[in-house]
Amino acid sequence: MPVHGKPLLPYPRFLKYHPRRPPPSRRPRVFVTPADEKNVPFQANQIGLAFEMSDSPLTLGIDFGGTSVKIAVVSQSHVIDLAPPIATQEFLDREELIAAMVRTVEDLRGRHPAISTIGVGMPGFVNFKEGLVHNLTNVKGWEKVPLKKILREKIGLPVMVDNDAKCMALAEWKHGAGRGYEDVIFIALGTGVGGAIIANGRMVRGACFGAGEIGQTSIDWQGIPGHYGNLGALEDYVGNREITASAREAYQAAGIQMPHEDCSPGALATAAQQGDPIALAQWDRVGRLLATATMNCCWLLNPGAIIIGGGVARAGEVLFGPIKKHLFAQLSGPFKDHLQVKAAAFGHEAGIIGAAVLGLEAL
Repeated sequence: MPVHGKPLLPYPRFLKYHPRRPPPSRRPRVFVTPADEKNVPFQANQIGLAFEMSDSPLTLGIDFGGTSVKIAVVSQSHVIDLAPPIATQEFLDREELIAAMVRTVEDLRGRHPAISTIGVGMPGFVNFKEGLVHNLTNVKGWEKVPLKKILREKIGLPVMVDNDAKCMALAEWKHGAGRGYEDVIFIALGTGVGGAIIANGRMVRGACFGAGEIGQTSIDWQGIPGHYGNLGALEDYVGNREITASAREAYQAAGIQMPHEDCSPGALATAAQQGDPIALAQWDRVGRLLATATMNCCWLLNPGAIIIGGGVARAGEVLFGPIKKHLFAQLSGPFKDHLQVKAAAFGHEAGIIGAAVLGLEAL
């Protein structure tokens, strides 16, 4: 069925309400037009020509990043209205940035008055119970900020705040690759390495809400001193920058002067897929290091699934193949026979969807 005279996309992504209001007896149908295509990343679980929206509440997901803040209206796992991103670094003052976030929220509420709650994912250490942001490493002026209290008072809706990796894990557990599992390890591979633990069907938060930080666990007791004094922290070996630096050194050792951009994880994945032996060896190294960390998690927590997302995970099989090979070689039958190592289902939208899932905990 065409909308405004144009055919529907075969794989709907971010959804807009159809302009014709449905009869009160019917739930609204949502459609996507080709105009939406150019602004939207792929979302794996949105298929079909149209969705019959459920009675689940509308929530606002806020994904606070080091470069931008993304805010969207979400129904279950479907982003139905995405606001223009707010450039984080354009605001030198924390209050001004919060004010810009509030204005965006109010604009979305004007278009979607049924929004019932707000979830926020922050790239730092968060006191989940109080919604207090202890610090942000990439944004100045965010030390001990009671963000939950501030937003609740300014907007008047229930608010939940948590670490962004935990929000991504919630998205995968509730609607993505982790759906149906009771015990999950989630790993986010990007500039740093974040993580989260689902055990016995519940998010594990820890005594002070810092559980799941697999990136700070050691893979070498005599290794590189980390940011917190921890030796051999995983993220100091398999973060985006570290992968690039290691690849450049490997090419230089082989007498090849490779430009920095050609050693990025994305370029390195392309080279490995084309059979470049140095790139393949680099991904085997990354896979072995990740396997060491996840092996420790398996012996300690016995998960049913390990889900890996983030930008580095887009390397695909050149990364996942070595992880599985080295991981399963270090586990006994009962620990590995049921274990699934899976790529995350969501891409850039994982943080927004996960924040919205978090927001539902306030209801």
